[in-house]
Amino acid sequence: MTAEREVWREALGVVLATSAYGISFGALAVASGLDVWQTCVLSLLMFTGGSQFAFVGVFTAGGLAALPSAVASAALLGVRNVAYGMRMSPIVGGGPVRRAAAAHFTIDESTAVAISQTVPRLRQVGFWVTGIGIFVGWNITTLIGALVGDVLGDPKTWGLDAAAAAAFLALLWPRLKQRQAIAVGVAAAVVAAALTPFLMPGLPVLVAALVAILVGWFNWLGRDPQQESAADAGTEAVS
Repeated sequence: MTAEREVWREALGVVLATSAYGISFGALAVASGLDVWQTCVLSLLMFTGGSQFAFVGVFTAGGLAALPSAVASAALLGVRNVAYGMRMSPIVGGGPVRRAAAAHFTIDESTAVAISQTVPRLRQVGFWVTGIGIFVGWNITTLIGALVGDVLGDPKTWGLDAAAAAAFLALLWPRLKQRQAIAVGVAAAVVAAALTPFLMPGLPVLVAALVAILVGWFNWLGRDPQQESAADAGTEAVS
């Protein structure tokens, strides 16, 4: 019972921290031209923070002309959830209905809390509590942010035009713990910044995503697989 209580405490901590970003998203989405209803539907159906901020950020910069780029950017960031789904499938278990429901709650945070547990039952508790908790919290804070943003008016007056970049960086920063991740982030940022003056809004992000894929695929500045195996072997020997 103590172990399950710890999982609940961990999951709810993640829920509170992550849900807070929904206020920034709601305010920014309304400031970009979406109404409150559209903003809330976006959180209900898309429900993946990085993709939502990417969509709104590109849409804000280019308007309707950048809509295809905004959708493509959001889709690229959402592809990672496919990998999460493959990892979580044996943990979630159950039939098609259960798996279909779990797919909507399979995000970075629910996956991380689930796989950090060692007992299968606790993994399921961590996944469902985190996923459902963030879904509820994120949509509530999205509504709050949308209502507040609608009242505030001009986003530049309150700095909301920079909220997407700031919130996205806050989501990304904890993941920059390895040299490979830093290399991917720096390479993509440099390419996007260099192309921004010459391409329509959204396209630099797509090109930068391709660069990030190349850097990750060829493992530039990453650890050598043999060195990694040796390090793992040394860790096992010590333990």
